[in-house]
Amino acid sequence: MKFFADTAEIADIAELAELGLVDGVTTNPSLILKSGRDILEVTREICAMIDGPVSAEVVSLKADEMIAEGRKLADIAANIAVKVPLTWDGLKACKVLSGDGFMVNVTLCFSANQALLAAKAGATFISPFIGRLDDINLDGMDLIADIRTIYDNYSFETQILAASARTVNHITQCALIGADVVTAPPSVMRKLADHPLTANGLDAFMKDWAKTGQKIL
Repeated sequence: MKFFADTAEIADIAELAELGLVDGVTTNPSLILKSGRDILEVTREICAMIDGPVSAEVVSLKADEMIAEGRKLADIAANIAVKVPLTWDGLKACKVLSGDGFMVNVTLCFSANQALLAAKAGATFISPFIGRLDDINLDGMDLIADIRTIYDNYSFETQILAASARTVNHITQCALIGADVVTAPPSVMRKLADHPLTANGLDAFMKDWAKTGQKIL
């Protein structure tokens, strides 16, 4: 499973990239706001750091304007994935932009029917938001599983990009179900390395090592 970093913070992306833990990056208007950076400037910087797809989101609501914005964003770098919302106009924009040869990430997906439409429209990625479904007492993992089954049934090439992953369990479950990609904040990705037994074991080793009075360096 590929890991995408859900952030526009350059320092976080650089750290994850150095460890080989980031295969791409996803951004959205909220993350751009949080970064305090110009969208074109920060997206260009991210694209220069990462070889994989970098999702940059359009902000218009009408298809023609989405297409124009998408083309401008795609001009930033060859690894841009233009991000469009899963609306009727977004699907129209997806069809045109994917036809132009651009990667397209269809976002804000909350149903299997929506995911089916996105695949038919030529989406490179579909982004079901698992955490937001959990917020309204629905199981986001059920949606990932349904999309996986549908896409496999018909050999759709659209990749399932599980979004709004808020916990390490979200990531584990996505991997078990077979999501192609999961995007998560760097803080969640770092927690994948944490386990209380690892911490306890290391603490015991360090105490015993101190008792030996030895040094390696």
